[in-house]
Amino acid sequence: MAEISVAIAASHAPGLTGWFDKAPEADRKTVLAAYAEIHEAIVESRTDVLLVIANDHIANGFVSDYNDFTFGLAERHTGPDEWFKPWLRVPDYELPGRPDVGEVLYESVKDCAPRVRAVRENLRYDDNLSVPTTMADLVSTGVAVVPVLQNCTVPPVPDEKVCYALGETLGEAIRTRLPDGLRVGLFGSGGLSHEPGGPRYLEIDEKFDRWWMDLLVEGDHERVLTDVTFERMEEAGSGGTSELLSWMVVMGAIGPRPCKALGYAAVDQWRCGFGAVRWDLS
Repeated sequence: MAEISVAIAASHAPGLTGWFDKAPEADRKTVLAAYAEIHEAIVESRTDVLLVIANDHIANGFVSDYNDFTFGLAERHTGPDEWFKPWLRVPDYELPGRPDVGEVLYESVKDCAPRVRAVRENLRYDDNLSVPTTMADLVSTGVAVVPVLQNCTVPPVPDEKVCYALGETLGEAIRTRLPDGLRVGLFGSGGLSHEPGGPRYLEIDEKFDRWWMDLLVEGDHERVLTDVTFERMEEAGSGGTSELLSWMVVMGAIGPRPCKALGYAAVDQWRCGFGAVRWDLS
């Protein structure tokens, strides 16, 4: 029986790398401390494989034929994609993959949403994988990665209940279908409030962000699923805040439990609220 070794989530806004120096020093320290704790959590938990559930920003499919969840089954994951380099400003990276693990998990959840696929070639990675890889220094951990990119923008979007239910199936598959002794980590990459390219592009809904973080700390997943709907996320920032659905997948996999908030910052120049958490798996 495999084990879920660590469960974490954090914002991946490109401003955290491309425009990091535009924020006050206190906010920069908050982000650096949060991601440093994420790095240590991955190392200390002796994680073998890290599933990074992140958001695809229409870089790996056409709007007319868009997948809800895409499992990356490449032997190596390299990024960032060339097109995104000028505004991400992160070094090139290469992460080992675990296609064997990804294949088992894909087969386990492929019927949980209308459009789930697996891709064996390298995907196009923007801030979804590139920012956490850089900020949490994933390369130095040596941990293998299975990226799972999800649709958060192209209707019909799999809502909070679909994502949570897929997470439940994912968690069960980790525990029952993977090799004994394998330690699998979960990283929800996305959010918090932002509206990329919209009329509120330079606004952050700090009230929503803090409410969301407080709900997670309490650990009442039923309340989260009732109150934090896809529609409510859209109200906090259309086309961006719904990236928090990646956190919902992690929550479904681990079940109701409290978490520790690792920090929060609202910096308009980053175009996105920053938050990070680590769930208590004890």
